[in-house]
Amino acid sequence: MILGSHTIFCAYGFWLPNDPRGSWSDFVRAWELVRFGKATKVETHRSVAHVQHDAALRLQAKSALRYPPVVFTGRQAQSIGNGFARAVTDSGYVIHACSILPQHVHVVLAPHERGYRRIAGHLKARATQQLLADGLHPLSSPAHGTASAPSPWARLAWHVYLKDALAFRRAIRYVRDNPLKEGKPPQHWTFVTDP
Repeated sequence: MILGSHTIFCAYGFWLPNDPRGSWSDFVRAWELVRFGKATKVETHRSVAHVQHDAALRLQAKSALRYPPVVFTGRQAQSIGNGFARAVTDSGYVIHACSILPQHVHVVLAPHERGYRRIAGHLKARATQQLLADGLHPLSSPAHGTASAPSPWARLAWHVYLKDALAFRRAIRYVRDNPLKEGKPPQHWTFVTDP
């Protein structure tokens, strides 16, 4: 039985499909990144963020992106949270923990009829709509050469299925503590429901 999902989704440009540390991607979709190598798919559910790697190559690949990598400000994080609240109201999702960080988001989700992939897509869509409504979308500049703003999010999300009470509690603690690890204050969102 699955008690929930620790779901992580990234801002555009944060973690590339051919990151030298590994990724969860099967292929490199963007032509501007192909020259930096194939996708580096890993099967682990543990973070590979601290694996030694060629940082210069990773930064060179990021500089070749169509748009600059997105780094959310505190005001943008608040706007994203308001978008998440709207998605929760729309669909009755239960979110047990949430951290909105400058380049990625962690949420612990309860099971729902929609499935975790669709929930992540809905959260990202409502957050993007809220960023646009608030005039805070990080890629809405005419300098980007598009009629409409490109998504500030990476395409997919990563889901770790929580199958026992210990994993569930550990994920909630990890998500709650995540801002502190980045030197940020704790986050308290009105749409989060304590288990």
